[in-house]
Amino acid sequence: MAPTLFDQKPEPGDLIEIFRGTYQHWAVYIGDGFIIHLAPPTESAQAGAYSMMSVLCDKAKVKKEELWEVVGTDEYRINNLLDDKYRPRSPSAIVKEAKSWVGQELPYCVFRGNCEHFATELRYGKAESRQVRHAVEVGVGVGVAAMIGVGVLAAAAAIFGGGSKEKKNNQ
Repeated sequence: MAPTLFDQKPEPGDLIEIFRGTYQHWAVYIGDGFIIHLAPPTESAQAGAYSMMSVLCDKAKVKKEELWEVVGTDEYRINNLLDDKYRPRSPSAIVKEAKSWVGQELPYCVFRGNCEHFATELRYGKAESRQVRHAVEVGVGVGVAAMIGVGVLAAAAAIFGGGSKEKKNNQ
């Protein structure tokens, strides 16, 4: 049988990436089947597209929940994405700090303080979000493409459209 995402068992301090379709939700595994994560009110396994409303939230709560309750029917994987960039803190330090946040309400901002920022700060002491960086890169690419498109259209209009105005005025 081929290995699946669920074959590998998380260890305390591991980052858990949960695939919600158009985005990923992040958590820290603390052991015994539990995770700690920063969850805006719209975040849940069955929320579907409604979870995207997180972008409008300005507060989120730190929760300790069972991994399977949060994952639901979505896929997840262990993803210690910055281990090659930063040295992870000790599992005991990660778990201890994560537990100290449970129940607290924190400011939430998709760009500066989302669930991925929360999880990476616990593991590495550095708050980073690959999703935000990717979204900004895509947005800049789309913006540049749009500017080039507008420039091409303007040039085409000047070249091909300019003569027709003159013809109309001369008739």
